[in-house]
Amino acid sequence: MTAGFDAAGRRVLVVCALGGFTTLLDNSVLNVAIPALRGSLRADATQMQWMVAGYSLAFGLALIPGGRLGDVRGRKPFFLAGMAIFTVGAALAGSSPHPWALVAARLLQGLGGGLVNSQMIGTMQDTFTGYARTRALGLYAVTGGVAGGLGPPLGGAVIGAVGPDAGWRLVLLLAVPCGVITLVLAARHLPPPRAQAGSPDLDVVGLLLMGGLTLSLMLPFVQPSIGTAGLLWLPVVGALAVSFFLWQHHYARSGRRPLVHPALARSAPFAAGTVVAMGYFGSGLAFSLVLVMFLQEGLGLSALAAAAVTLPSALSMVASSALAWRAARRFGRYTVSVGLALSAGFMLASGLAGLLASRSHLPVLLALCGMCTSAASGLVIPPLQASVLQHAPAEAAGVAGSILQMSQRIAAAVCISAVSGIYLHGSSAGASGHRPAYWHAVLTCAGVAAFALLVSLLRTHGRPGLPSHGTRTVAETSAGQGSGARGGNRLAFYSIPTNNVDNCPRVPSGACRTREGRADR
Repeated sequence: MTAGFDAAGRRVLVVCALGGFTTLLDNSVLNVAIPALRGSLRADATQMQWMVAGYSLAFGLALIPGGRLGDVRGRKPFFLAGMAIFTVGAALAGSSPHPWALVAARLLQGLGGGLVNSQMIGTMQDTFTGYARTRALGLYAVTGGVAGGLGPPLGGAVIGAVGPDAGWRLVLLLAVPCGVITLVLAARHLPPPRAQAGSPDLDVVGLLLMGGLTLSLMLPFVQPSIGTAGLLWLPVVGALAVSFFLWQHHYARSGRRPLVHPALARSAPFAAGTVVAMGYFGSGLAFSLVLVMFLQEGLGLSALAAAAVTLPSALSMVASSALAWRAARRFGRYTVSVGLALSAGFMLASGLAGLLASRSHLPVLLALCGMCTSAASGLVIPPLQASVLQHAPAEAAGVAGSILQMSQRIAAAVCISAVSGIYLHGSSAGASGHRPAYWHAVLTCAGVAAFALLVSLLRTHGRPGLPSHGTRTVAETSAGQGSGARGGNRLAFYSIPTNNVDNCPRVPSGACRTREGRADR
């Protein structure tokens, strides 16, 4: 899978993939361990929601500071620090004696995971260029699919073998050996930090304001018990948002580099693509969680049986993510929209099956719908990431990737909190309430995915057919000629600003057309 990259590029890609695999495996095994964990620790609904959504809160808080630190001080030290924190948090989570102790360990893991992931995207942006970068992002997405697919059956097998009380602890401890291996390889193979001229400009005030804004946005959703009091957070969010933007403007006018690079702040395609990613990520994670909850609590399946139902979904995402660029050649700039439309449609089919299908056929129907939903989602990840991050200047690659991931984590916290709340509230009516509760929860997920589809279509149609001066398509570059790749004449339908691609001749202004004759940017 790493053919076409040089030796150094392959090593960097393997380390980044292992970092993503370790953090994503931990999340995927947690989903299948929730019922066993809940019964063993006698955790209430609020504690369970903090265990799941609190990780996203801490993850989101660490992303942008981690990205900024990586941009100005080098990525390797913070990758190593983040992975060490995550691994220690996993060990504490697996040995937690109390629900709130587990919540604290999950928050620690989230901080470490956010620090790690903010370095991975930036490292790939630094190491790979042109088509090699988009291909690296695609392989990174495949790794996520493998972790998502391996986690539930692995967790289910462990719980089934040793019982629920010890099983959930062993499941959470799986991240420890993975983290240690990643640490060793990262120490050996990640490139050393780049030397910085002068004093690094961290924009500490901007970091604090962004942290406060992230916390005020996410906290009402990871602490649903505050109820209507959450509305009191709206003035706080507004005040912090205004303060942040005013500070960034002042910081830039003073001749220093603000936290959010001016090129990102002015980029409508970056903003629209981030909104699409938020809708896709939030709806997908919430759908996966509520499906596992329905299988175990609504249908009474064991952890291993529920994992068997969800395994085809993960495998189909791996396959479709690996083949996403072939779809991009076929559908061009509409690939993301096609994937979102199919994903929303199959979510609705899953909800209808849960509501109407007979009990004997339901596991098979849910497996088929989940497999198709994930296959459609796999078409979205690599081209969407590539088309959003192409707008990031090299000196802000870490922050750009962190903004994208933080936005996705905020969306995940909101969607998981809302959708799990819908399911838990509906299922509290008794055995007869699980099916309607699942339908209403999935309908919410499909609505969020449909909103992302609408923004994607507007974003696509809002892009003019001819590229502006200083922009060229990947098709017109010597794809893969940057560091980390040996070259090749592949075609992708996403524009790359000239200041982001190395070793490529400038294309004169005018029409830039693909081999099918369509004009693309």
